[in-house]
Amino acid sequence: MENVLVLIANPATPILDAAAVQNATDMLAAAGAEVGAVDWLAPGVACDLPFVRPAEGSPASVVLPGIDAVVLAIEGRRKRLLVADMESTMIENEMLDELAEFLGLRETIASITARAMNGEIDFAQALTERVRLLRGLPVARLDEAAERIRTMPGGATLIATMHKYGGYCALVSGGFTYFTRMMRERLGFDFDTANTLNHDGRTLSGTVAPPILGKEAKLATLERLCGERRLEIAQSLAVGDGANDLPMLQAAGLGVAYRAKPAVAAQVPAQIVHSDLTALLYLQGYRRRDFVERKDP
Repeated sequence: MENVLVLIANPATPILDAAAVQNATDMLAAAGAEVGAVDWLAPGVACDLPFVRPAEGSPASVVLPGIDAVVLAIEGRRKRLLVADMESTMIENEMLDELAEFLGLRETIASITARAMNGEIDFAQALTERVRLLRGLPVARLDEAAERIRTMPGGATLIATMHKYGGYCALVSGGFTYFTRMMRERLGFDFDTANTLNHDGRTLSGTVAPPILGKEAKLATLERLCGERRLEIAQSLAVGDGANDLPMLQAAGLGVAYRAKPAVAAQVPAQIVHSDLTALLYLQGYRRRDFVERKDP
């Protein structure tokens, strides 16, 4: 069979059971698909349902409460390159919003952040506007903001497992190098790139060093890393949540919208809403016993 429906629950609430699998099977069959036997990747958490698409049209989308459902081609599922966004993807925070809180501007800046990530305003313009509001913030506040970072569950296991099987992992962020370098070390990424905050050693200047790393640069980094590692772009996996991630998500062999903004989710077929970042391993066909388990820092 050439296609697979991957069903994934959050490992913290392993609700995937035989009844849910049967419901998914029935939905596919009702749309004319020939469905094979279930293959459990992790009991209660993830399974594969191989199927053959109907002769005409596509199988109906499968929607199950609390469970992510993603249709993939079976061939080429394992990827050799991971390119990941950082904020609201590998970590739960938006670091500009954290910095803004020190100036009493969290709500103001968070509003701009939300609009930019949903594609309502230009990312570079939004970044410039938000950073300008940070002018005069003591550089020491960067350390205080870093102490607030909450890593997204499953991220450390994702990186360690991909490394075990020969993968290369890059952290590509529209945020700031101060934080990406820190998260590169904590999570074990091979590479990071982001924007650089200008400062005089004491306070932020309210600007970033050009050029601004936005959606075009993220896509270019994906393509460059594929070239440097002699990989076809089909061998790449990209994950992100915001509008500036969209070009790389659409170009990668597998682009995953992770707890994404509505405008992004509407344009990326592979969506993870309920599970943690280990879902990216199940999408590649890894079984739980294949994981290199790491505690999230």
